[in-house]
Amino acid sequence: MARRVHQPREDAEFDFILGMSRVPVLAYFVGTWPKAIEPCRAMDLVVDGIADAYADRLTAVRTDITRCPAATERYGITGAASYVLLKEGEAVAHGTGPLTAAEARELLDGHL
Repeated sequence: MARRVHQPREDAEFDFILGMSRVPVLAYFVGTWPKAIEPCRAMDLVVDGIADAYADRLTAVRTDITRCPAATERYGITGAASYVLLKEGEAVAHGTGPLTAAEARELLDGHL
């Protein structure tokens, strides 16, 4: 089975994934410091389910803020967990804080 959620190790890999995707990209940004771990784990669970449910219509990218600082800056990410929905490379939605599964479905259904 193909990996449903990509995890780039650096900005160049993040950009490569975006460039290769033929469908919208849900990039969510996570951190590893103590106060970020719990909300980021919550976001992991939601995005794992969303990535399976929208597999043919969405690319999901788990982006570590410290490993991809240029992407983090480019999309104005100021904290973890945050997300940005990209269509053809352009941000069409963004937010801070973990999404619930219902919020994620509503967001995606409005843009896909």
